[in-house]
Amino acid sequence: MTTDITLPDHKVFALVAEAARELNTEAYVIGGFVRDLALERPSKDIDVVCIGNGIDLAHRVAEKFPHKPKVVVFKNFGTAMLRTDDGWEVEFVGARKESYQSHSRKPEVEQGTLEDDLDRRDFTINALGISLNEGTYGQVIDRFEGLKDLKRKNIKTPLEPSITFSDDPLRMMRAIRFASQLNFDIDPDTFDAISENKERIKIVSQERITDELNKIILSKKPSYGFKLLFQTGLLHLIFPKMVKLHGVETINKNSHKDNFYHTLQVLDNVAEVSNDLWLRWAAILHDIAKPETKRYNEKVGWTFHGHEDRGARQVPKIFADLKLPLNEHMKQVQKLVLLHLRPIALVKDTVTDSAIRRLLFEAGEDIDLLMQLCKADITSKNNDKVKRYLQNFEKVEQKLKEVEEKDSLRNFQPVITGEVIMQTFGIAPSKEVGILKSAITEAILEGEIRNEYEDAFPYLLMRGKKMGLTPVASAE
Repeated sequence: MTTDITLPDHKVFALVAEAARELNTEAYVIGGFVRDLALERPSKDIDVVCIGNGIDLAHRVAEKFPHKPKVVVFKNFGTAMLRTDDGWEVEFVGARKESYQSHSRKPEVEQGTLEDDLDRRDFTINALGISLNEGTYGQVIDRFEGLKDLKRKNIKTPLEPSITFSDDPLRMMRAIRFASQLNFDIDPDTFDAISENKERIKIVSQERITDELNKIILSKKPSYGFKLLFQTGLLHLIFPKMVKLHGVETINKNSHKDNFYHTLQVLDNVAEVSNDLWLRWAAILHDIAKPETKRYNEKVGWTFHGHEDRGARQVPKIFADLKLPLNEHMKQVQKLVLLHLRPIALVKDTVTDSAIRRLLFEAGEDIDLLMQLCKADITSKNNDKVKRYLQNFEKVEQKLKEVEEKDSLRNFQPVITGEVIMQTFGIAPSKEVGILKSAITEAILEGEIRNEYEDAFPYLLMRGKKMGLTPVASAE
């Protein structure tokens, strides 16, 4: 972090200053850009607040660029945005004063002063500004000692935190998100206010909550954000199913691991090797069904039989409840949850090629992600055990590579399609077509035949004959 904040050497700041002067208004760079400047984090997203009409200022600034950037106006919000030819995005708004009703996080807005605008900011570190005005150009405005909080790595609200969070409960999620992204602490009073106002999160749309949750998940060490969500009680309201993983039960001095903290460790392990949001979601959900599959057996202790299958079946509803996309990303997470125990079963030296083929066939293009998840799932405190498991996974990966090179089974499709089956025997779509298609797939996976027409077609004729089918067309 730097204590000497200087605006970057870019024409946009001078042009905004010039346009503001011509319109006889004041303009300031405010918020996240100033914070990131102090933290020496690269950013090209600028928020400009003016004492007056932000849309007019945006149009005047656009006229001053040689390439005349398009101004996108958001009339409902009284804001405007333009993008420079070198990728800087500048949003303009007039200084505002806000007041809230208890049933909504949408404020009533009226024109205000710079002080009013800074008062409405969520945290002191986001209430920083830099003047673009003649006589004070480049001067830092730090009304709430945000620079001190940046230096202390402290998340704190500018005004009384309970009012801040009651007015706009999404700020509770944002506090935890910033703490997780920046690795900051949350000020004790601010933290307590989140706990006290947590029920207010219920008036926030699920989409906005999930957007903040995804940003926490994508932070460098997401477990920190989840622990804060848990400690404040927010997680119990926004994702109660995950909270059910928490806790340890003991019978006859036999205890199972705390699956909540295990899940967070797996998530952190994945975060160290991948920025893939959906792989991180697979880490979060891989053991999600353990609470309802937990059983105690006198001989073997605690078991969670079938949790991978049950968890995979729950993924669509979890995604729907959280307003996550119900598309190929959901299906990918579902597949990873379903298969996450499979690779470890392939460690033995006696494992057959057919078992490897099945895993390659079922995982398809997601086999590499599956292996990353499986390795991340090793969370023992015994370093020797972790090392041994990782060595075992290396053996599995070698076997996968060998079989893949030989059989090319990622997302393979049998050469004998349903259409070929129907044409060969002169039959319509039916149960028989499905049976024959499955039989050919099984034969290929078992290594009985190669996935080539000259092997597969005679096999089709043989299986069809057993079912009483007579070919009406011969192989071409």
